[in-house]
Amino acid sequence: MSESSRDTAAGAGWGVAEPGEYKRLMPSKVAKLSWLNPRTLWAARNGVVASWFGDPTGHTRNRWVAQREAAGAPADKVIRRADPERFSFMLMGDTGEGDDSQYAVVPGFLKIGRGTDFAVIASDVIYPVGSADDYGTKFFRPYQDYPAPIYAVPGNHDWYEDLGAFMRVFCNAPALPREAAPRPFTRAWMRSLLWHRPRSDDGRHLDEERRLRSAPEQQAVQPGPYWAIDAGPLRIVGIDTGLLGTIDAEQGAWLREVSQGPRPKILVTGSPLYVDGEHHPCTIEGGGGTVDDIVRDPAHHYVAAIGGDIHNYQRYPVQVEGRTIQYVVSGGGGAFMHATHTIPRVDIANVTEKDFRCYPLRGDSLAFYSRLYGRRLRLRRFFTLTEAEAMAVIAERLGIQPTRTPGGPVRVTRRVRLVASLLGAGGRPDRTSRFRLPVRKIYTQLFSPGSATYSPPFFKSFLRLDVSPEAVRVRCFAATGNRAQEIEPPVEDEFVIALT
Repeated sequence: MSESSRDTAAGAGWGVAEPGEYKRLMPSKVAKLSWLNPRTLWAARNGVVASWFGDPTGHTRNRWVAQREAAGAPADKVIRRADPERFSFMLMGDTGEGDDSQYAVVPGFLKIGRGTDFAVIASDVIYPVGSADDYGTKFFRPYQDYPAPIYAVPGNHDWYEDLGAFMRVFCNAPALPREAAPRPFTRAWMRSLLWHRPRSDDGRHLDEERRLRSAPEQQAVQPGPYWAIDAGPLRIVGIDTGLLGTIDAEQGAWLREVSQGPRPKILVTGSPLYVDGEHHPCTIEGGGGTVDDIVRDPAHHYVAAIGGDIHNYQRYPVQVEGRTIQYVVSGGGGAFMHATHTIPRVDIANVTEKDFRCYPLRGDSLAFYSRLYGRRLRLRRFFTLTEAEAMAVIAERLGIQPTRTPGGPVRVTRRVRLVASLLGAGGRPDRTSRFRLPVRKIYTQLFSPGSATYSPPFFKSFLRLDVSPEAVRVRCFAATGNRAQEIEPPVEDEFVIALT
């Protein structure tokens, strides 16, 4: 087994390393996606518009669902596969930037994915706005050699063009008919004036691009943007949290219905329920409670809830009425890396630092961003921290032992502490000053991170789940962009969920 980031700095991808061969898979010309580009931000405005003038996601989703049912999709939205009692599947989230950070995942994904029966993408299949024109280089090309079906739940970015391209690709759905214009000077009218819509010729090459994944064994048609898969002894339930991280009342009623029965279940969601040391139970509109209420109900037999949206890996094993539900963030499949060093000392739902896991390690995250902002601000000598310095200052701030043992003595200087504070490093709740809280908020909301980076280590990740009648074995594998981790992807976390 190869060394992981928990073992050595080389296992994390630091140091002089042979670059990976993933670039051979990439198109000759790759558009650099920057989240500091005003054009990108303007195209991705629908989330802000929905928060100001009302969210139309629930209404549009119900129109898509009605269209699919009229075309013959099953009303219960259950995909009944013929998998045996023992089977395997892959899962990753937030894949579709189409640059190095996505393609660096592909060699390891294909290697570890050998022999699996299908894959699931949890959130944000396509950045920045879910355009059909982007599916060629951001979905069909990178996964053309994965020989099994791929299912998906949409993320907020897939909704920025009203989910049209997602429905075409995963549900074989034609475009929805245009609705009548809203009455002037209403909130809906204001929203319609500002709403981003796809170009009239969007997806004109989609049929040609589909040929990259045209083998019969690669095909799958979903009944809609939310669904359930019955495979072996397990039911996998995928929900669509739309633009603002909620589900509508109709989807909530379906979720309660499909969650009935003794069959063990795993929830896949575009918005994680536990993330960054906080609980986000996911509201069901119309006074229907929360998604986590349904997950925690012992009558529903959920054993895990896995969400995308946040571009890293986190795990919270939460005790609920004498049983453990594994709450997982798996959004490291191919977009820029969200920081983990901003996560404060974990103490939530009886989950402590001893139980919590994340990838990248907080120290590696801090070292990564110190280099990034040293380059960006042209202050490398001030900002850049060694991996050992970053690991040591994180341990000091959190009051824990370093996750990875340094190679020698490490001195935590005033500069190291200041850089950690400026980059929003988390700390112990009982020692968080009024100064540090605004700094962390500014960093995570404004500076974190504005654009993709193009040099390893990328700190990407994906999951493999091996299912038997007795248990589900879950492993989180790393992808750094270096050749060593392509040849033998390291296991960054592993756990077993009992089903009996």
